[in-house]
Amino acid sequence: MKIVDVNEFYSPTGGGVRTYVDRKMAILADMGHALTVIAPARADAVEERPGGGRVVYVRAPRLPLDANYGLFWDAAPVTALLDRIDPDVVECSSPWRPAWIVADWRGRALKAFFMHNDNVEAYPKRWFERVASGQAIERGFAWYSRYLGSFLERFDTVTTNGPALTRRMQARGVRVDATMTLGIDRTPFSPAHRDDRLRAALLAQCGLHADAHLLLGIGRHHPEKRWATIVDAVARVGAVAPVGLVLIGEGVGTAQLERRAAGSPHIRLFRPVYDRALLARIMASCDAYIHGSVSEPFGLVVSEALASGAPLIVPDVGGAAELARPPYAETFSGGDAGTCAAAILRLLARDRRVLRRAAGIAAATVRSDREHAAALVDHYAACIAGRTACAA
Repeated sequence: MKIVDVNEFYSPTGGGVRTYVDRKMAILADMGHALTVIAPARADAVEERPGGGRVVYVRAPRLPLDANYGLFWDAAPVTALLDRIDPDVVECSSPWRPAWIVADWRGRALKAFFMHNDNVEAYPKRWFERVASGQAIERGFAWYSRYLGSFLERFDTVTTNGPALTRRMQARGVRVDATMTLGIDRTPFSPAHRDDRLRAALLAQCGLHADAHLLLGIGRHHPEKRWATIVDAVARVGAVAPVGLVLIGEGVGTAQLERRAAGSPHIRLFRPVYDRALLARIMASCDAYIHGSVSEPFGLVVSEALASGAPLIVPDVGGAAELARPPYAETFSGGDAGTCAAAILRLLARDRRVLRRAAGIAAATVRSDREHAAALVDHYAACIAGRTACAA
C-alpha cells in the first residue's frame, strides 16, 4: 500500500508529530507499505528513508508564531506530487488549507482525515476560561464544528487518535468513523533503565539531596501545554516538601517559564534531549512524570513515561487522563495550580515502593505503535475494499 501524508505539522525540529510520523514510516516499511510525507519547509528538498519511505519538503511560508513549522498555501506543488506518486491512500490531519487541497484533489486514492488535535480545547477554551464557562465557549465556537463538517463530508474516512478526542468530536456532532488509538515505540523505554546515580545528579541540579522527590516534565514550551501551572504548583509544594522539577523542552514560552521558575531554586529547565536512550533513562529515573495539557487527546510522552515505570500526575481530562489509574497516578483540575499542588502532595505521601511497583506493572500494558499501525492499515484496507463501509 502506498500512503501519502500531507502533513502541515511535520517538522525536523518538531515534537510529538515528528516522533509519531518517523516511527510510523519505519513500521510501515517493515510491513511492506511505503509512507511519503509531504511537509512545508523553507526550501524544496527530499529525505529518503529506509524501506521506501521519504519526506518531501515543499517550500512554504513559516508559521508566524513558531518558526519550527510552515504553512501550506499554494495547492499546485502538493497536487503535482500526489499526481506523480499516485497513492492508494492520502492522509491529512490539518483542518485548514491542507484539508481543502486534499479534498479538491481528483486522484483515485482513498481520502483519510486523521484527527490529532482539538483546536477548540487548545485555544478558545484556554483563552476565555476566565470569562466564560466551558459550555458557553463550546456554544460560541459551534461554527468550528460546522466548518469541519464542510470538508469532512468529502473524505472517505475520518479517524481520531484516541477515545478522548472521539468523545469530544461526537459530542459536537462531528463525524468520526473509527478510533485509531496511538501507541509508542516501546523498545527504548523500560523500568529497568532506572539509574539512581542519574536521579541523584538531577536532584543535585535542583539543589536537593537524593532522598528528595524528583518530578519530570517534557514538552514544548507553549501556553497550551500549561507548564506555568506545573511550575507554580511545584513552587508551592517546594515550600513544604523536598521536591524538585526538571522540565525538558523549549519553545515560544521558554523565556516566560524561566522568569516564572526563577523564584524557586528547585526547578530547572533543560533543552530537549534527542538521544532516546538517555531520555528513557531520565524517564525511568524520576519519581513521577507530571503533565499539564488538557487539550492533547493523546499523550505520547505520558505513555513513554508510563512505559518507563514512572508514576503519573496529570489533569483529569484529555489524553493523559486516559492513562491515569489510581494505583500509580494522581489527577488534578487542568490549569489549576492549587489542585495540582494537592495532587503532588498526595503522591508524595504514598509508599514509593508500592507506587513504583504499580507503575512497573502498568508499563507492560502501554499500547505499542506497531499495534496502532497495523490497526490503521487494516482500516484503510477495509475502506478501499468497500468505500461505503469505512467504519471499523
